[in-house]
Amino acid sequence: MEAIEELSELSEAMRQAAAVLADEDVDETSSSSSKRPSTFLNVVALGNVGAGKSAVLNSLIGHPLLPTGENGATRAPISIDLARDSSLSTKSIILQIDNKSQQVSASALRHSLQDRLSKGASGRSRDEIYLKLRTSTAPPLKLIDLPGLEQRIVDESLLREYVEHNDAILLVIVPAAQAPEISSSRALRLAKEYDSEGTRTVGIISKIDQAASDSKALAAVQALLLNQGPPKTSDIPWVALIGQSVSIASTQSGSASADNSLETAWRAESESLKSILTGAPQNKLGRVALVDVLAGQIRNRIKLRLPNLLSGLQGKSQIIQDELVRLGEQMVTTAEGTRAVALELCREFEDKFLQHITGGEGNGWKIVSSFEGSFPNRIKQLPLDRHFDMNNVKRIVLEADGYQPYLISPEKGLRSLIKGVLELAKEPSRLCVDEVHRVLLDIVSAAANATPGLGRYAPFKREVVAIASAALDGFRTEARKMVVALVDMERAFVPPQHFIRLVQRRMERQRREEEVKNRSSKKASDAEQSILNRASSPQTGGQQQSEGKFEGNLKSLKDKFSKKEKNVPPAPPEGSALKTAGPGGEITAGFLLKKSGKTNGWSRRWFVLNEKTGKLGYTKKQEERHFRGVITLEECNIEEVADDEGGSSKSSKDKKSSEKEPSLVFKITSRIPYKTVLKAHSAVVLKAESLADKTEWLEKLKNVVESKGGQVKVESATPPMRQSLSDGSLDTMARKPADPEEELRWMSQEVRGYVEAVLNSLAANVPKAVILCQVEKAKEDMLIQLYSSVSLLWGNNFTLSCFGDQYHKQS
Repeated sequence: MEAIEELSELSEAMRQAAAVLADEDVDETSSSSSKRPSTFLNVVALGNVGAGKSAVLNSLIGHPLLPTGENGATRAPISIDLARDSSLSTKSIILQIDNKSQQVSASALRHSLQDRLSKGASGRSRDEIYLKLRTSTAPPLKLIDLPGLEQRIVDESLLREYVEHNDAILLVIVPAAQAPEISSSRALRLAKEYDSEGTRTVGIISKIDQAASDSKALAAVQALLLNQGPPKTSDIPWVALIGQSVSIASTQSGSASADNSLETAWRAESESLKSILTGAPQNKLGRVALVDVLAGQIRNRIKLRLPNLLSGLQGKSQIIQDELVRLGEQMVTTAEGTRAVALELCREFEDKFLQHITGGEGNGWKIVSSFEGSFPNRIKQLPLDRHFDMNNVKRIVLEADGYQPYLISPEKGLRSLIKGVLELAKEPSRLCVDEVHRVLLDIVSAAANATPGLGRYAPFKREVVAIASAALDGFRTEARKMVVALVDMERAFVPPQHFIRLVQRRMERQRREEEVKNRSSKKASDAEQSILNRASSPQTGGQQQSEGKFEGNLKSLKDKFSKKEKNVPPAPPEGSALKTAGPGGEITAGFLLKKSGKTNGWSRRWFVLNEKTGKLGYTKKQEERHFRGVITLEECNIEEVADDEGGSSKSSKDKKSSEKEPSLVFKITSRIPYKTVLKAHSAVVLKAESLADKTEWLEKLKNVVESKGGQVKVESATPPMRQSLSDGSLDTMARKPADPEEELRWMSQEVRGYVEAVLNSLAANVPKAVILCQVEKAKEDMLIQLYSSVSLLWGNNFTLSCFGDQYHKQS
């Protein structure tokens, strides 16, 4: 306790030094910042509901002030500013309100807090409950009891308000039963986020007595106390508590030895912990150990801060001496002279501010870091998998338009799904705006501190910072509206071509399935008909033999004529001119004609296919070493097209003759319609130099594409024929409906590709809106508002008062 009292005196001296460096009035700072004083003695308790935060803080106070148990859950931040008065008895508590003091009991304060928490529970109040107390049992600390981290009111802004200050000691409170899962503790994760080095974090394992029979939990607790726990916990000092010592002492307050009941309870707690945790260090058990660990962490923070303060004070002293010399020559006594000085100071502030923004000084780099780091990461972390889960997709489609197996496209449901997923992008966009706003506020403060002239007039400096901050608040509101409007634009209009393509692809897939079924059914029906013909013609042996020979001869003649007429099978193709390389022949190279997107003509290029990597590259000449373009085949489909579709211009005679010749053209397209295949082209049309080359190219490309889940469309030599039996069976004429769940899964994948493309577009456009609405306005409109506001204040004699007092002091 004595160690913390000495640190309290040192902390007060450092607070005054920091106020001098910041050009603040020490008296005004101490009186106006009672809710958030600049001190190293702030202790913030972090933990889930039921972790025992209030009981731990009660143990530090020495009185059961804070409500505990199920009915005492903290629902709003409670801040208790403690002052130690050794002249009071152990039972006395003095409540200070303004300049008045009143003696109260612990039970009365506890019931009053419980009533205020229960009244504010329905409204989820975030207003802080502030108490200032004097006792003889508590160390001179400011204790802050935050609500459980899983409660709805605990958001990032509330945590940042109390946790991000580098002078606050963080108490990570975890029940002993949860010690084996300490790595998943949200309180520990938050402490690591704001204090990565662990220099201001203290870990507390509460409710040891409730886990006395759990050997696994006790082993985890002892590992933490010995600094042998998970890597995240090794650099944090840990203390074990039971947390009920204050309650036990309060029940004994009526006995004869009431003054010693609290010390007795603390000693009993330490003995109980020693009996439960036999292998743990004794200096990490109980309330006394907690006070010593807190004193050690506070001492470390002061040691880190002290050299900077000393060097800052030395530099400040030199600046003041230089300014006094300069002021002796430039002292002004008229209103016009004062106005000129004020505007000159504004110009100096403007120069410093623009240097921080444009030159990258100070925190200017954090704006770019937000655009390239935290904002894209938040977009990538959106739960797309959960929203595009088939159960969720089916539920949304069913609620939207009642999805049935024979609907062409559940467009209404898919539009609802797209809008719901894109709605998630609003929160990362708002957080990006808030992050840039905080950086701009830091830059304003840094620019004001870096302006030498403003250091002479602290009231005027505060007014300049207030005007600039108010302007930035307005810019933040405009930027929020802008980024939300960007998301709403994408949500409001989904291009109808997307759903048209969905229908087209589905019909194309059904057409291909029909062709495959028709081919197989035609072969089966021909075989069945030939068997029936032979079985239904009984003949004698001689007749069968002679007629069989005749029939065989006739059939062979018929086959010969049909082969000549139909040219089936075709003449053996010429040898392929492609070359292969590699241990397993996985590299194939050869010439192909590539259709130009500009001239619509054909260019001969040397293509190289690597089947292992799934990439197809090309060069202009065979001897070139660097590819002019590379196609990633795992994202593509391959489609065989006719010569006229490939873009070649032919006469009518050429077209009639080409109908009998096989096509040498095929096309490579992307599976996702919004992505490109090569450079800025959504499709690449290629033409082989011979049918053999085309056959081998398609075979190689087919193996690569189909192994990656792609599709290869090959045109049939003969058009598909619809088969029907002579008996008119409905079984062969009816089409089997497609599986609705499979179709919906395929459509949801296409929709997800569209949503990811839109999110990538937002990741690129939201930073542009933030720059326009916040950074650019800060460089122009904020400074204009500053000059106009200073001129208006000067007209109201405010500036005169700012400078008049300073002149009086200097004179």
